[in-house]
Amino acid sequence: MCNNFKGVELKMKRVHLLPNVITAFGLSCGLFVIFKMTMTEVGGASYQVLTAAAGILLLAAVADLLDGAVARAMKAESEFGGLFDSLADAISFGVAPSVIVLKSLSVLPGTELSFFLTTAATIYSVCGVLRLVRFNITATQVKGDVELSNASKKNFTGLPIPAAAAAIVSGNLFLTSDEFKSFFSLNEEVRTWIMIMQLVVVGYFMISRWKFPSMKTLHIRVASFQLVFFTVIGAVVIFYGLLHHFALVFFVCAWGYLVVALILSIIRIISGKKSKTLEDFEPEAEEDVDEEINLKG
Repeated sequence: MCNNFKGVELKMKRVHLLPNVITAFGLSCGLFVIFKMTMTEVGGASYQVLTAAAGILLLAAVADLLDGAVARAMKAESEFGGLFDSLADAISFGVAPSVIVLKSLSVLPGTELSFFLTTAATIYSVCGVLRLVRFNITATQVKGDVELSNASKKNFTGLPIPAAAAAIVSGNLFLTSDEFKSFFSLNEEVRTWIMIMQLVVVGYFMISRWKFPSMKTLHIRVASFQLVFFTVIGAVVIFYGLLHHFALVFFVCAWGYLVVALILSIIRIISGKKSKTLEDFEPEAEEDVDEEINLKG
């Protein structure tokens, strides 16, 4: 009887390791991309290498979604798992995209352009870490408060770091793709400046108070059959596009999410605080957030 109980307890411990194993897989994807790009010469990353790196980071993003979902489903959420997930995200989505950009551009070391590019990559990575720190602090502060917890799940304050990584990686990949080159011809300096602006802008949005929609609370008021039908059609179109026009579809999806969120927030600002239109997307003021948390405390 005692042996059976120990066996069941050991089995439960092994099962609870599953979310952390998924997190470790995502971390391994990010580390592999960093190490692979490190072994590549500056400016020597081909379109095929960049496509493979983007695909591996997409696997890391899927793992990032799965580990939390599995932990919640198994009721195996823990402080260790939360910290492990944040550290994995910092590496896979905070450091890896910067390394990809630095290795894919032919910029001479010691030049002014190299300085600005390195600075922009540093800004992006630091903003990503700050975004994760703020997320963890907020999650700890709203823990146990149903009202604040439900409000925090409606949307994200600041661009989530996986979405930020997708924007940077897809933007860099799209600039090297045949789809882009067939319409525009950019020299290396112009392409570098575009990536510098992308790194800084995306970094800003990660630490900003702009609201970004959460897919967890996405509710579409259509019949179940219609929802399944349009979901299948959408999935087929996206998968076909990813197979045949990966860079273009990846770029549109990644930047489309950012642009749509900004449009919703701008509409909310224009409509005014008295209007109920898109009130969930009103950018937060820093002092308002601190005051609300202090009152709840």
